[in-house]
Amino acid sequence: MEPGFRAGEYLKQTRNRLGITTREVEELSRKVGLESGSEEFYISNAWLTQLENKSSVPSIYKLFTLSVIYRMNFSELLAMFGVVLSDAARLQSCMPLDHTHLASVEASDRDKPITFPIRFDRGFSMEKTNLISRMVELWGEVPISMIQNLDVRHCQYGFIGMDDFTMYPLLRPGSFVQIDRQGNRVNAAKWHSEFDRPIYFVELRDSYACSWAELTGSRLTLIPHPLSGCSTSQFAHPDEAEVLGRVTAVAMRLEARPEAREAAEINDAQKSSRRL
Repeated sequence: MEPGFRAGEYLKQTRNRLGITTREVEELSRKVGLESGSEEFYISNAWLTQLENKSSVPSIYKLFTLSVIYRMNFSELLAMFGVVLSDAARLQSCMPLDHTHLASVEASDRDKPITFPIRFDRGFSMEKTNLISRMVELWGEVPISMIQNLDVRHCQYGFIGMDDFTMYPLLRPGSFVQIDRQGNRVNAAKWHSEFDRPIYFVELRDSYACSWAELTGSRLTLIPHPLSGCSTSQFAHPDEAEVLGRVTAVAMRLEARPEAREAAEINDAQKSSRRL
């Protein structure tokens, strides 16, 4: 049988377990439509009968109405018709974008638990490098919604585009960075090394940038790593460039992907030709 038909059968069984008729679903859907301000959410008796007995795919509006009336998780309903929201993150990692952009951190099912360290061994020193597995005394299942609330008030997350070599080799293309939104003012304080110098995540008119920065009056200068071969650029602040925050953490591959490695070689060759 086709996936759509199996979904219809399951929805019919769910309705029967709830003890409601197709006409009652129709009446309840009217209320959803009125509350939502659109007739797209309305489900007729005839349409529901067709969905339950034939292979058809409902619109996202009607699927939402069914999730409300049947008290079902919307992502589970989507999965019945072949749309698995949890696959989104995996598929995104398989097709990285070339340009630097913000990265969302979300879960399709916030109530689903994941394994997470809930107590650390007091005998281990947090100041020394160690394996997380040896530092954790007790692992437990924690709802994803709890993990999502750990630091989202202050932080965003960004992805360094696969062709963005602005901060290379300090930040490799394909890196994920954590952005402290409270650090959205360019700091003119002295720094002792390139590792101490603040890196900022900046929103431009049509793209994003991640680099060192200097603010002089209303001119924001984005400064690349000297080994990157990239040029310094200036923008009117805040009209053309807005500082979203300071980069406080980074997760990156120590071994570049083949395509990134090839792009790095091209970037080095272009840098050498400019010197000549």
